[in-house]
Amino acid sequence: MIDGSVKEKRTVAMINNLNKELKKTSLFEEHKKLGARIVDFEGWALPVQYKGIVKEHLTVREKVGLFDVSHMGEFLITGKDAESFLQYLTVNNVAQLNVGQAQYSMMCYENGGIVDDILIYRTGFSEYLLVVNASNIEKDFKWITDIYAGDVKSKWPEVLIENKSDFYGQIAIQGPHSRELVSKLIDVRELKYYHFKEETVLGHSTLVSRTGYTGELGYEIYVDRKGCVDIWNSLLDQGESLGVMPIGLGARDTLRFEVCFPLYGNELTKDYTPIEAGLKWVVKVDKGDFIGRSELLNQLEQGIHKKLVALELMEPGIARQGYSIVDNETKDDIGVVTSGTKSPSLNKATAMGYIDIVRAKMDNIVSVKIRDAYKKAKVVKKPLYKKKK
Repeated sequence: MIDGSVKEKRTVAMINNLNKELKKTSLFEEHKKLGARIVDFEGWALPVQYKGIVKEHLTVREKVGLFDVSHMGEFLITGKDAESFLQYLTVNNVAQLNVGQAQYSMMCYENGGIVDDILIYRTGFSEYLLVVNASNIEKDFKWITDIYAGDVKSKWPEVLIENKSDFYGQIAIQGPHSRELVSKLIDVRELKYYHFKEETVLGHSTLVSRTGYTGELGYEIYVDRKGCVDIWNSLLDQGESLGVMPIGLGARDTLRFEVCFPLYGNELTKDYTPIEAGLKWVVKVDKGDFIGRSELLNQLEQGIHKKLVALELMEPGIARQGYSIVDNETKDDIGVVTSGTKSPSLNKATAMGYIDIVRAKMDNIVSVKIRDAYKKAKVVKKPLYKKKK
């Protein structure tokens, strides 16, 4: 047993160490006040949990939770040629966006491998806000500017690319009571899925979108760093009667996993394409030329050799990222686990992973190698969790 005072000193030392070495969002001090367990996440000091992952997870499924996602990156793409450049840069059809609409998309390499999955907000006639993963901010910005610096610039000269990641804070409000809570600050009752509005909230200019990463009704608020603190505290205060809780990275991961939303670095990497990831609906090959189009078109026409599937374990054990998926009879490698955990909502051990297309049929039995044991698993339909009607 560790003496309480020793544990406290270690906790303080850990926070001080994080304070010195890691990047912090504007809500870092608020997380400490709330008793969060702070961890290093991609170079950021972020809360992994407050009251426990399972409790936080179920709060989002049943009530409403607040997430600090200010570590995400934001790029502003403006200019007369912004739409044409983004059409070439991304796989989805940017031309379909009206002002006030958002779009899920990806940037790919020429071989179809994924650079990153992104959100695109059309904030003006020739103005777009790109939201990228925190771990990819520097990589993505270099990728985009390097692409534009080539022959592309001579074709579309009027494009300005700005990294605004240090300016924005971002709060996600997710759960069945999220509309009621957000509407205490701004009326979002008529806001449609993947639409947004820009209004002043508590004296701060904001972009409020109906988007999220949990599979529940939800909203995301983009605001300057000071405004992020004001809005966070106001949502906590006004949401008390609705059962609001702050939610850490742990539950954020289990929530997205249950609904089979892919995570960059797990399901989405340079080694997989959107087609293999089951996201061909994002790829619009008919829109014209874009980076990776040739290989993605080939996969659509000729088929793929591996596919992302969901698995339900039939024996005790937890399938972790990187574990081998093998043929149940021969024990030959047929794939790899990308994410796995015990689902808090289903109370079952589940996983996602890429496997040989031949073995990817529904209800097919495979095995996951967990340490030195082989645990049977069944290919099941995605998503793993569906909201009760």
